[in-house]
Amino acid sequence: IPGAVILVMVFACFLGPTILSLPSPVGGDIVNADLPMFSAGHPLGTDQVGNDMLSRVLHGGRTSLQIALAVAGAGLIFGGALGALAAYAGGKLDPVIMRTVDVLIAFPSLVLALAVAQALGPSKENTILAIAPFAVAANTRIARAATLQLREQTFMTAAKLCGTPGHRILLRHVAPNILPNMLTFALLGMGIIIILEGALSFLGLGVPAPAPSWGNMIATGQQTLAAT
Repeated sequence: IPGAVILVMVFACFLGPTILSLPSPVGGDIVNADLPMFSAGHPLGTDQVGNDMLSRVLHGGRTSLQIALAVAGAGLIFGGALGALAAYAGGKLDPVIMRTVDVLIAFPSLVLALAVAQALGPSKENTILAIAPFAVAANTRIARAATLQLREQTFMTAAKLCGTPGHRILLRHVAPNILPNMLTFALLGMGIIIILEGALSFLGLGVPAPAPSWGNMIATGQQTLAAT
């Protein structure tokens, strides 16, 4: 179900502007500023500088989804690798990785993301860097728990007794078995990622204006409502 919802959003945001022949989300004509909904050629009206609102909503969703997919992908790849390695290798490596993850998870995610975004500056790439560590940390715990359940299975023991190298066991036996859980967690986590990205953009530390993002569009709308 989460995958189906995301597919609908991806279709609307990435193909909608082309199918509907919408104007550019930036560079609008000031003459058309603040048009109401259902105006000719502007179903959702325009903003205070004449940009088409439907175009900005869909392009802003495209930006938010690109960031969410990048962060979720980073968490899936790096978090999955770290969690599987920690559980499979054990020894001193496991507590080092997991205590580092625990420290990161202990911090309020939005507060730390704000600090990182402030230090790096507002941009799409820096927003990804500010949020990705939390996705990696969460996925590390999921991957470790799933790998611990696999580690004592008969087929894992048989692979070790056959002399299969550790990296081959991780790639051929561990990764395929933990991937379904990891994908489910990544899809469900995309909503939280979009909220974090929106919060950063709302505060001016995410995607900078005039590029559309749901967060900075909400901030602009709040200013307009306050002015009226």
